[in-house]
Amino acid sequence: MGFKKGNNWNGNKHGRPKGSSNRSSEMQKLNIQRMINEGLDFMKEDYHKIREEDPAKAVSLLLKMMEYSIPKLKSVELKAEIDQKIHQITININKSGSIEE
Repeated sequence: MGFKKGNNWNGNKHGRPKGSSNRSSEMQKLNIQRMINEGLDFMKEDYHKIREEDPAKAVSLLLKMMEYSIPKLKSVELKAEIDQKIHQITININKSGSIEE
């Protein structure tokens, strides 16, 4: 039984506000956050176990985790032309140790 034209309806005429989430989505996010927090409690111990068994795998795992804490640097291409030239530099060293240019 849906809403029929002509009936007075006192509910929310515009529906749920844009961007708001429903309760089931909020509960899913909350449960996922709880699981992550629980996993973080054991993460250090698990990493040390992995490092003992397979050091290469531990390094790979560490590098993947670093991506979330240290931003990656972007490569920058630098193009420049230098018009100035150095013609000649002469330095004479005397027996006394003084330098003449």
